[in-house]
Amino acid sequence: MEKSEYLELYRQMVLIRRLEETAAELYQKGEIGGFLHLYIGQEAVSTGIVAARQPQDHVITAYRDHGVAINVGIPTKVVISELLGKATGCSGGKGGSMHMASVERHFWGGHAIVGAHLPIATGLALADHMEKRNIVTICMFGEGATNIGFFHEAINMAKAWGLPVLWICENNRYGMGTSPERASAVSEIIQKACGYGMRAYDVDGMDVLAVKNMVAERLEDIRAGNGPQFLEVCTYRFRGHSMGDPERYRTKEEVQKFIEKGPIDNFRKYLIAEAISDKEELTGIEDQAAAEVEEGVRFAHESPEPADEALFENIYVEDVERG
Repeated sequence: MEKSEYLELYRQMVLIRRLEETAAELYQKGEIGGFLHLYIGQEAVSTGIVAARQPQDHVITAYRDHGVAINVGIPTKVVISELLGKATGCSGGKGGSMHMASVERHFWGGHAIVGAHLPIATGLALADHMEKRNIVTICMFGEGATNIGFFHEAINMAKAWGLPVLWICENNRYGMGTSPERASAVSEIIQKACGYGMRAYDVDGMDVLAVKNMVAERLEDIRAGNGPQFLEVCTYRFRGHSMGDPERYRTKEEVQKFIEKGPIDNFRKYLIAEAISDKEELTGIEDQAAAEVEEGVRFAHESPEPADEALFENIYVEDVERG
C-alpha cells in the first residue's frame, strides 16, 4: 500500500467517529427524529470492507449504516442532511438514519427490519449471476440476524445456486442487549455457515488492515467462481444499541477493555510506529474531519425540508414503453 492509502483509511475512520459523535449531540438536541444507531467502535469494519471492493460490487447493510455511507463516498454533508430529514439528504430526507443509500455507488441501504435485506442480497447476486456480470454482492448484518429465517433462507439459496455473495456478520457481541451465548444454539456464529457447506472465516474487526486484506482475499475467490463465502468480523460497539439504550446488560469495565484496543487509536499507533506518518500529520487529518462535519451540519441546517409533494414521489415505478 502507498502512504496515501494508509492515510485514507485513517481519514475515513476518524470522519465516521466525528460524524457519529456529532449525530449523538444533534439527537439529544431533538434535531434527529426516529432511531439512531451509532457505529462508534466499529469504524474499522466498514472502512476495511469497502476499501477492498471493486467499484461495481454491491454493498447492502442493516440500520447501523452511517459509516458505510461515508465509506462508499456519500458526502458527509449529504449524510448529515439525511439524518436531519432534509431534502438534500441521500434519500431526500425521507429515509433518515436507517435508510442511507446511493444507487450510483451500488449501495443499496440501510434496512430497518432485522435481516430483511439478506434475501435482497441473494436477489442482487442472482441477477448478476444470470447476466454473467463480474460483480460480487457484499451483505453486512449483525450476529442477531443469524437467528431468524431470512438468514437461513438467503444463505441456503446462495449456496445451492453458487451465487457471488460475501456474507459478512458484524459480531459486535450484543443483539440489542442479548449476547449470542444467550440467544444462539451454537457457540460461534461462524458455525452457522458451515452448516450449509459454505467456506467460512473470521477476522479481528478492530484491525482495519486485517479486515481489508481478508475481504480482498474472499472477494477474489468468489469472483473466480468459487461460490458464496461467509466472514465473521469480531468487533464491539462502544455506545448502546441505540440512543435509548440504558446498557444494563454490560459493565463499564467491559466497555473500557474494548475501548483501550479501539480501531482508531490502534491504527494511529501503528502508523506512527511504522514511520508511515507522524502525530502532526494525523492530528491535521483529525482536524480536517472535524471541520468537514461542522460544515456538513451548517449545510444541513441551511437545507430545505422536503416539499409536501415529495410524500407521493418514488412510491411506484413509472410505466414506460419497452422498445
